[in-house]
Amino acid sequence: MRTTEETEGFDGEASNTSMISGASSPYQPTTEPVLSRNVLGAMRCDMEYLMSYFGILKAVEVVLSLISFICIETIMMCSPCGGVYLFEFVSCSAFVVTGVLLLIFCLNLHIKVPQVNWNLTVRTEDLVNTAASTFFFFLSSLLLVCINHDTGAEKAAVVFGFLVTGVFGLNTFLAVRRWRRGNGCQGAAQTSEYMRARTASRGEMEARPELA
Repeated sequence: MRTTEETEGFDGEASNTSMISGASSPYQPTTEPVLSRNVLGAMRCDMEYLMSYFGILKAVEVVLSLISFICIETIMMCSPCGGVYLFEFVSCSAFVVTGVLLLIFCLNLHIKVPQVNWNLTVRTEDLVNTAASTFFFFLSSLLLVCINHDTGAEKAAVVFGFLVTGVFGLNTFLAVRRWRRGNGCQGAAQTSEYMRARTASRGEMEARPELA
């Protein structure tokens, strides 16, 4: 029969052994919370963006690009067909890319993943898309004017091509102005942060006693 002291000693040794075994075990229970977060979140249409200048311009660009593509697709015969093929490619590409950007901005998908600076990336892509669409729509419409067969479909495509060129040009102007304003604000903020850090460092040097 074990005495009470022997029993308590045995229990203490078992407890210590259990603690040591638990500490050395590779399967440790964790208390870190598992973050199950939905990246997309609750997607909803941003009506404020749709009613803004950029939202309206984007919607108009998508519609006009689609109409231009439909007009050029109704041409059954062409010779030469270089101008028709270029206009077809430009209108289809502008419709797809601009439609995707409109969807991203409407659903605020560019701010759903905070680990990546999607805001800067997508806005840069938007600026590049509008500038490229302006240039290529103007070029393809001008080429279609020079090489056409006076059909109704070609004339309609040229008209809508120049219309969408003007809309893309206006969007490019506004995007460049917004880009410059954003860079100016960012530069001012960085300058202010640098001056604040420099002032704090100078104050620390003045407060430090001089070494003999």
